[in-house]
Amino acid sequence: MTLCLNYAIKYSLGMIFLIVEDSRPTRNLIKSYVKDITHNRYDDFLEAENGETALQLLHTQRIDFIFLDLNLSSEMTGLDLLKELRKTDSLKHLPIVMVSSETDKVNVIEALKHGANDFIAKPIDQKAFAERVLKIIKSMP
Repeated sequence: MTLCLNYAIKYSLGMIFLIVEDSRPTRNLIKSYVKDITHNRYDDFLEAENGETALQLLHTQRIDFIFLDLNLSSEMTGLDLLKELRKTDSLKHLPIVMVSSETDKVNVIEALKHGANDFIAKPIDQKAFAERVLKIIKSMP
């Protein structure tokens, strides 16, 4: 996939992606797909298995983009974390893509209503993932 020159210049120093997902194989898959999209060896990835760890990282690290599982196996669900992030001034600007096997319309609408930039269903289709994530990245200031 060819990236536009503006994207290459804008992100030549790399982006930091936070993957909030309780499944290691899914975290690895998302990481692999992002690397295929950006072709950027300077990108970095932080991982959190639950919402609480994600919040700690978000308050202590620079994060540029978040992939967030709707159903985390912790007290804080992905939707809870999304709501918290959208209430926090220093974090509400971050692009958030929800990733979930829970794809009924109610879950999708709820996530989008609370500020998710997009919702990607599992199993993740690589081509659709690339198109949707690139669209969000290119629209970032």
